[in-house]
Amino acid sequence: MAVQTQAATGRVLQVLGPVVDVEFSDGNLPEIYTALLVEMEGGNPVTVEVQSHLGNDTVRTVSMTATEGLARGAQVTNTGQPIAVPVGPGTLGRVFNVLGEPVDNKGDVTVDQ
Repeated sequence: MAVQTQAATGRVLQVLGPVVDVEFSDGNLPEIYTALLVEMEGGNPVTVEVQSHLGNDTVRTVSMTATEGLARGAQVTNTGQPIAVPVGPGTLGRVFNVLGEPVDNKGDVTVDQ
């Protein structure tokens, strides 16, 4: 099992609530805690995070947003990066979702890091 850090594509094998299993047929699996983007037909991509390797070609992930409408066979892209959130004085007093996106209707956040 080779662990991969660069962008590659896979496909959704199964969706069980927030748990999504993804197959990378070339056997190059993303590292644990890597963010993957699942393409949604007619919608924004769903971000999932790798939690474990299942064999030589499959990873188990947890979705950071609702999985409604996610289907087997959907294309998945390895971002090669973990989920990152903004930090710094510009975030004080702000409310963010798990992906670091502001949800307090106060506009975008300006940060140094």
